[in-house]
Amino acid sequence: MRRAKSQIRKAVHESTAKGSIKDADDGGEVVLPAQGVHEPQFRRSSHGGLRDHLLPGNKEYVTGDTIPRPRGGDGGGGSEGSPDGEGEDDFRFALSRDEFVDLFLEDLELPDLAKRKVATMESVTWHRAGYSVTGSPANLALNRTVRNSLSRRIALKRPKPEELEALRAEIAALEGQPEHEKRVEELKAELARKERRTGLIPYIDPLDVRYKRFDPIPRPVAQAVMFCLMDVSGSMTEHMKDLAKRFYILLYIFLKRRYKNVDVVFIRHTHEASEVDEDTFFNSPETGGTVVSTALEEMAKVVAERYDPDAWNIYAAQASDGDNTASDNDRTSGLLTKDILPICQYYAYLEVGRDAEHFPPGFIRRDSDLWQTYTGLIKGGAPMAMRKVGHRRDIYPVFRELFAKKTGVEVEA
Repeated sequence: MRRAKSQIRKAVHESTAKGSIKDADDGGEVVLPAQGVHEPQFRRSSHGGLRDHLLPGNKEYVTGDTIPRPRGGDGGGGSEGSPDGEGEDDFRFALSRDEFVDLFLEDLELPDLAKRKVATMESVTWHRAGYSVTGSPANLALNRTVRNSLSRRIALKRPKPEELEALRAEIAALEGQPEHEKRVEELKAELARKERRTGLIPYIDPLDVRYKRFDPIPRPVAQAVMFCLMDVSGSMTEHMKDLAKRFYILLYIFLKRRYKNVDVVFIRHTHEASEVDEDTFFNSPETGGTVVSTALEEMAKVVAERYDPDAWNIYAAQASDGDNTASDNDRTSGLLTKDILPICQYYAYLEVGRDAEHFPPGFIRRDSDLWQTYTGLIKGGAPMAMRKVGHRRDIYPVFRELFAKKTGVEVEA
């Protein structure tokens, strides 16, 4: 792995581009072609010296013939099969989650990321978990204790107080009458037997006592939801979507390292927006105009339905090529200012451009409508960050810049 580290790092980056965002930091198997790893080996020199070769069963050469060198140079082997079943297989490396993330974030300078303080502690909530025979007096389950006592007294036929009072009343009524002396003696014997049973079978026995039992359940204080917003109109090319996906992967891995529970919500939009799954988000083609406010409205709707801002840390990352209907800019600005930014822990806007865009000398490129709108918000003190990216190599430094500071960042192209 040490000799093939550069190839492994490249394979990790390629695998994240093809795989799911939620599976980006789960580790897994990385495959390298056999010819991509140069293993040390011993071989005979093919230059100089005289050597004798014994070729059993030779039908091709006779004495004095010159044996040609192997075609393709001194090296040999490949990943292709051979008639006798021999060949070279690709190298497979099983990476743990930590190894995978370390390779993926190796160029991202994690110490800078770690400067952003995010709550990671856990609180403990107590939930009822039945009853126990021991516990604190404050947790005495009175109803359960009395019920156990009643069941035990019924099973053991403990005399009821009403039965004892009835016997005493009958004895008092018959006592002093000679004709009922025998009956009185029987009643007194019965009363003595019942009183003795009353003493032997207590009203409340330690066996009956029950206490309420509570089990601690860890509850994460900090849980996060990551909103991925992306323009999927016809102007967004596959290259732009690839840049957005790489940024989303970095953001997800970063949040996953800081929070125990991270949800991901995908919202795509043209002139209308909808919440979709990840595969549809990146791969399903769409046509239509661009109205950014629809995505913000959909995000506010999802937050209201499922993610209470008091219980969730809300992060949002928006990717777009900068196009927006001119009449929608004011509405987009108003939604961000009033509804979205107040509930967000962090809001990042990534404007993706075409790879290797070149302009004539002296040409000044005009900022997009969306970029100008968001610039005005940041100058007004809005807690959001924005960057422009045109190539894959820009993703890592841009991500590092966005999360290096604790407050809103300055606008940079």
